[in-house]
Amino acid sequence: MNRRVTGGRLVIASHNPGKVREIGELLAPFGVEAISSSALDLPEPEETGTTFAANAELKARAAATAAGLPALADDSGLAVDALGGDPGIYSARWAGPGKNFALAMAKVHAAMGEAADRTARFVCALALAWPDGHCETFEGTVEGAIVWPPQGARGFGYDPIFRPQGHAVTFGEMDPAAKHAISHRAAAFRLLVAACFTPKD
Repeated sequence: MNRRVTGGRLVIASHNPGKVREIGELLAPFGVEAISSSALDLPEPEETGTTFAANAELKARAAATAAGLPALADDSGLAVDALGGDPGIYSARWAGPGKNFALAMAKVHAAMGEAADRTARFVCALALAWPDGHCETFEGTVEGAIVWPPQGARGFGYDPIFRPQGHAVTFGEMDPAAKHAISHRAAAFRLLVAACFTPKD
C-alpha cells in the first residue's frame, strides 16, 4: 500500500540548485512546500550504493531522519552505451568537486572517441522517505543519443550533449516545459505522483 503525501513541507534531499528547482516545479501542482537540504543545512551523505535506486534511498532516508520531515531524493545520471553504461551513478563525480559539467561533457566526448554507437539514456530514481523509515522508490528513463559539441544553455548537467529520441534538439536547447514532459525525471515523477500525491483543488 502506497503512502500518500498530503501537503506540508517536503525536503528535497539535494544541494544541486538546478535539480531542486526542477523538482520544485514538478511538485508545484500538489500543494507541497519544497525545501532543499542546503536551506536546512543538512549534510550530504556519502553515496555508497551501487545503483541509482540505492543511492536515492540512502539520501532520502538520511534527510528525512535529520529533518523530521518527509524527504524526496533523486539519483540520476547519464548512461552511455559505448562506455559500458558510464558515467552512470558516477555522473556527478565526473564533473569533479567544482561540479564542472563542461569538463564532464568533455570527458564523455573524449572517452567515446570515434565510437559509432552514440546511444545513451538518462536514468532517474526517486525515493520518498518518511522519518519513521518508510520509503518508496520509482525509476524512469529517457532514451537518446550523445551529440558533440554541446548545444544549448538550458537545463543543467549533461543536458547540452543529450538529444532525446525523436527530437531534433538537445535537452540544453529544449524549452523547460517540453523537457519536463519527456525527461527521465518526469517519467519517474509520473510513477511517484500516481502512487503518493493528490493534486490540490
